[in-house]
Amino acid sequence: MSQSSTAVREPLLRIAKREGTTMPQKIAVRAIAILLALVVDALFIYFVTGLNPLAVYGVMWGGTFANMTRFSWMLRDLSILLCVGIALAPAFKMRFWNCGGEGQILIGGLIAALVMVYQGNNLPTPVLFATMAIGSMGAAGAVAGGIWALIPAFFKARWNTNETLFTLMMNYVATSIVACMTNIMRGQASSLGTLNKATKAGWFPIIMGQRYTINIIVVIVLTFAMYAYLKFSKQGYEISVVGESENTARYAGINVRRVTVRTMLISGAVCGLCGFLIVAGKDQTIATTSAGG
Repeated sequence: MSQSSTAVREPLLRIAKREGTTMPQKIAVRAIAILLALVVDALFIYFVTGLNPLAVYGVMWGGTFANMTRFSWMLRDLSILLCVGIALAPAFKMRFWNCGGEGQILIGGLIAALVMVYQGNNLPTPVLFATMAIGSMGAAGAVAGGIWALIPAFFKARWNTNETLFTLMMNYVATSIVACMTNIMRGQASSLGTLNKATKAGWFPIIMGQRYTINIIVVIVLTFAMYAYLKFSKQGYEISVVGESENTARYAGINVRRVTVRTMLISGAVCGLCGFLIVAGKDQTIATTSAGG
């Protein structure tokens, strides 16, 4: 057999992390990426819609920064998106493609809504919020062996199933569960509507003129906490090693299955917490569209 027929073909493209880059270089790369994205978007806007891209960008800018009300709405939505990013970060760093964030958010939000409705008038406010938060995080991350986030993690660790399809399909199951439960909760009403509208039990208090200020504060704290966890903790190091090479991790004595399950528990728990923030600090209700796709 000839040498050419047995040689391994090199991939056409290979992505590798560049070591030794300075902070100015990192900033420049990100700035160029943003500019290129704006250029590509402008071309898409022009050729598909025929609109002036600069006019579209102007409307987008005005819709976000025209006044403090619109700017606060942007921060409200940004905090939820950032919370989802924080939740998925450890799983993605481990190369576990958790596409089930939407379902985990919905289940967490559903648990928070159920606690709000059925215990809102029975528990003191601090205890109610604590129960809603722990319940939402537990539903997504730890109850009954991790009903939601742990199921795909266990199957991945045990049988190496495709986590992308597994977590994606579980989103539809979560949506159906939320649809069923909202129908039960609304009873004979035409829609579920705002929860505890008269008593406002389970609603975040208004701080600095907005009810979702707590959402922003919580997500800021989560951002630094997750950074410290991934960057400086032993568990964060294990996540990085498993993400780079499972064989290397096993050689180093790391229990890959345990790291996989633990990391998905954290990812699912933060997604569940995001559902709690949506219910208590943003929508004050639960629906199949609460996660916003």
